Amino acid sequence: MAKAFKIGAQPLTISIIGKIIKEDISIGLSSGVKKKIKDCRNYLDKKMRTSSEPIYGINTGFGSLCNHKVSAEDLEDLQRNLVLSHACGTGDKVPDEIVKIMLLLKVQSLAYGHSGVQLETVEFLVEMFNKDILPVVFQQGSLGASGDLSPLAHLSLPLLGEGRVVVDGKEVATRSIMRMNKWKAIELKSKEGLALLNGTQFMSAYGVWILLKAQKLSYMADMIGAISLEAFDGRTECFDELIHLVRPHKGQLKTAENIRDFLLGSEIQEAEKKHVQDPYSFRCMPQVHGASKDVISHVKDIFTIEINSVTDNPTIFIEEDKIISGGNFHGQPLAMAMDYLAIGLAELGSISERRTYQLISGQRGLPAFLVAKAGLNSGMMIPQYTAASIASQNKQLCTPASVDSIVSSNGQEDHVSMGANSATKLYRVVKNTEHILAIELMNATQAIAFRNVKSSDFIESILDVYRSEVAFLDSDRLLHDDIQSSIVFLQNLSVDTDIL
Repeated sequence: MAKAFKIGAQPLTISIIGKIIKEDISIGLSSGVKKKIKDCRNYLDKKMRTSSEPIYGINTGFGSLCNHKVSAEDLEDLQRNLVLSHACGTGDKVPDEIVKIMLLLKVQSLAYGHSGVQLETVEFLVEMFNKDILPVVFQQGSLGASGDLSPLAHLSLPLLGEGRVVVDGKEVATRSIMRMNKWKAIELKSKEGLALLNGTQFMSAYGVWILLKAQKLSYMADMIGAISLEAFDGRTECFDELIHLVRPHKGQLKTAENIRDFLLGSEIQEAEKKHVQDPYSFRCMPQVHGASKDVISHVKDIFTIEINSVTDNPTIFIEEDKIISGGNFHGQPLAMAMDYLAIGLAELGSISERRTYQLISGQRGLPAFLVAKAGLNSGMMIPQYTAASIASQNKQLCTPASVDSIVSSNGQEDHVSMGANSATKLYRVVKNTEHILAIELMNATQAIAFRNVKSSDFIESILDVYRSEVAFLDSDRLLHDDIQSSIVFLQNLSVDTDIL
């Protein structure tokens, strides 16, 4: 394991998190962070001894029970009860990689010293992260306001010795892991359960994972689109920098630059063209892919702020001697951003499917459905159906969750973000878009083989590796396997995620 990343030493970025997860880097707390956490806890303990004033969630009930005062001797039970009662998740399990990001982001948020938790509570989360002991968390249960209460309750259960965790890919009872590691359950003090459960770490973890994936998909869409352009014998003047400088959207400029680089030295482009221009799905790649890049960049900015923020409630300010109950747990900024990102990624899939359609249509000297004996063979007919089906599902998934709201907690929590629903449906959009691009790559590689002219060195190098995974289609075979191999190829393709 590489040298530990010190929480608090520098702000988190999306790329830093990607590096931590990919390279299995451990995390630790800087000395400054430890002092902040201790000072905040000491302040809160003193406040509880010297003040009888009701403070939301610390010596009161929660939600619409906020006016119910809780006696001093029951404060620890209050916090334990909170975690147990809120662990009401259901549905599919959250992928392990996203749970690990949740742990990291919860530690980061608590490390600012505004949450009143014990140092040992944060250190327990750090040890779980470093030992890859990942709580079982469920996708359904959060309204995305008051924080991601249910999923974060499941994330926190192991601190109490409760729930289940995943270790080495196997799900086991937390208690067995506690015995194995000689861990003792945390005795939560006042405010701690609320600090653990309030927050946007479920939404944020999904967003971070998706942004890492989205940046890669954006680059691959340009690359695969360039291969399709070559296969379709498309023209390149539409990628000339001059036309993009007079409409200088950053994503548009970057896409055109990428495609120019991919095609550099192509013999296909040097040949005389019989057609005057190409369909929009080829000619407008800079404008369409570029718009999606700009969406990704915008959403990345929002999430970078969020992962470096305090999002539990109430928030403690020692120097000002204030404990403020507010709404930093509300997921509206994330919900709206993820709905926007879903649109941006779905469009990458939508235009990709159109390029696939053009490739199989029997134009530009290509055989119908990209197979030599069409009729006897269906060739690449049905993979386009599959891509079309997925592209349409993406359109359905792009209905925004953030415009929805539903009243909870007897009307106390009367407007919620539905950011968790934004996150989980966006996860499906990302997966879908990857599958559509994999189908396009399969078709583009098949089509370009009929050209008998070399493309650029870069594209030829990609094709050589790809063809070792997915062979040329001479006659019909089980194409499900080819599609799966194409998806795995894209997943394994190493791309710098800081490419926008």
